[in-house]
Amino acid sequence: MAKNKKIRTEFRKNRTARARATDLTRDLQDTSKDSADSSRHERISGKGDLSRKRTVVGETVTDDSSSGFTVMPEVDLSVCRRGRVLQVFGLNSLIETEDGAQHQCVVRRLLKTLATDQRHVVAAGDWVYFRPSSPTEGIIERIEPRYGILSRTSRGRQHIMVANVDQMIVVASAAEPYLKPHLIDRFIVTAEQNQLRPIICINKIDLVDVADLQPLIGAYSRMGYRVIPISAQTGQGIDLLASELRNQATVVVGQSGVGKSSLLNRIEPGLELRVGKVSQESQKGKHTTTTARLIRLERGGWVVDTPGIRQFQLWDIIPEEVAGNFRDLRPYVSRCKYPNCIHIHETDCAVKDAVADGYLDSRRYESYCQMHEEDSS
Repeated sequence: MAKNKKIRTEFRKNRTARARATDLTRDLQDTSKDSADSSRHERISGKGDLSRKRTVVGETVTDDSSSGFTVMPEVDLSVCRRGRVLQVFGLNSLIETEDGAQHQCVVRRLLKTLATDQRHVVAAGDWVYFRPSSPTEGIIERIEPRYGILSRTSRGRQHIMVANVDQMIVVASAAEPYLKPHLIDRFIVTAEQNQLRPIICINKIDLVDVADLQPLIGAYSRMGYRVIPISAQTGQGIDLLASELRNQATVVVGQSGVGKSSLLNRIEPGLELRVGKVSQESQKGKHTTTTARLIRLERGGWVVDTPGIRQFQLWDIIPEEVAGNFRDLRPYVSRCKYPNCIHIHETDCAVKDAVADGYLDSRRYESYCQMHEEDSS
C-alpha cells in the first residue's frame, strides 16, 4: 500500500432529498387542494447510484488481499486501538483487543458510504482500528486488508461470512439431515479459490454403517483432502478434529442440523454453544446459530462457528473458472481439443472421456456440470 495522501474515490449516493418534492399523483387526486399551489416543476437527478467522487486522506489499496475497498482511510494511531471482530449483530460489532478487553462498536459512516459490492462492511475475523468512546464502546475507523475470505453471493452482492482464516472445516451429516455431496463440493470450490485448506468431517456416523460411506470418503481422499468420519454423540474422531484446529484460524461450515456447534462443544465443553434438533418431517435443521462467531480456543487457535447454510451460491467465480477449482478435473482440462471447452456439450473432450473410462468419479462430474450450469444462469 502507498503512503498516506489525498485520494479521489467513489462513494455511495446518500443523504439526498427526494427527486420530487411532493407526490404529484396524490396531489392530483386531492381535489380539495388549489391547483394554483401545485408544483409546476420537477427535479430529475442523473447521477445514478453513485454520487460524485470525494477526497479521502488514506492509503490506496493495490493488492488482492484488500478489505473490499479501494482506499484505506487514515487513522490516528495515538487514539485508536487495534482489535479483532468476534461477532457482528445488526449495526454493532463485538471487538476484542490484544489484551483481551471487549468493546461494542459501530462503523464509521465514511466506511459505510464507500462504494463497495459488499452486503456488510464488517465481518467476523476482521482486524480493525477503532476509536474508544467509552470503556466498553467505540467507533470502527478502518478495516485492515483481509486474507482467507469465505464469502457467497447474496442478492447480487458479496456476503463475507468470515475473514482472515487459514482453513475450512466442512461438516456434513451421514443422516438426519441427509448427506449432500454437492454442497460439500461447493464449499471446496470456494476454499480452493480463496486458498483455504478444506477438511471434510462427516458427522453422525453412529447412525449409519460406515462401510456405506467408503466410496465417498475414498473419492475425496484420493484427491488429497483430509476426511474425518466423526460422531459428536459417541466421541469418535473428536481427538483427530481437535488436533486439526490447534493453533489454526478455522471456519466451520455446513447446512443446518449437521452438528457444527455440537462438535465444538465436544472439543471444548466450556463453550456451551446452543444446539437444536433436526425436524423428523422435513429432515432439516433449525437455525440455532444465527450469526458467525469467532471463538478463541484454550488449546490454541481460533474457530468461527457459522449459521447453517442450505444453499451456497459462489461469489466472484465465473463458470469458466469452476473446472480449475476441481482437483480431479484439473489434469484433464488442458487435454481437450478445444481451448474454450466447458466439458459438457463438446466432442473430443478429455474430461468426458476420463469419466467414461472410469478415471474420474461420475458423481463429481455431475456436481461440476450442475455448478457450471447454475452459475451460468
